[in-house]
Amino acid sequence: MMKITILTVGKLGRMVEAQLALDYASRATASGRALALGPVDILEVEARKPGKAAEAEVLRPHLEGAYVVACDEHGKAWKSRAFADHLARLRDDGNRRVVFLIGGADGLDPSILAAANETMAFGVQTWPHALARAMLAEQIYRAATILSGSPYHRD
Repeated sequence: MMKITILTVGKLGRMVEAQLALDYASRATASGRALALGPVDILEVEARKPGKAAEAEVLRPHLEGAYVVACDEHGKAWKSRAFADHLARLRDDGNRRVVFLIGGADGLDPSILAAANETMAFGVQTWPHALARAMLAEQIYRAATILSGSPYHRD
């Protein structure tokens, strides 16, 4: 089983985007169970002080022993099928835990980006962090449905 965590800076509370992200994470957990993908969790952290360095300090303890994917505008943009295959490869390579990082309003600290195994982007546009969480959770769900042969994804 490869646990997947979406680790985010900031708390959304009861915002609609938070509920959407949780819904897709739950769907991904259910769909991924037979594929040894999941559970998919969303973990929100907050720094006591403003700034990327302070955010890095609260993120760092959650990265130990994980394959880390930092969401960053300069990262690789994956097509959905390729992303699904990539998750399967990470699982097949023996990774027990994958952590996807979504930083605060100013992005991720350079030390966190340097510590990541890879970076990924949601295309060339900039997205609100609340939507990025939901989009990432949906793509993880989509990946599970692609790998299981479900008709959810259409090319």
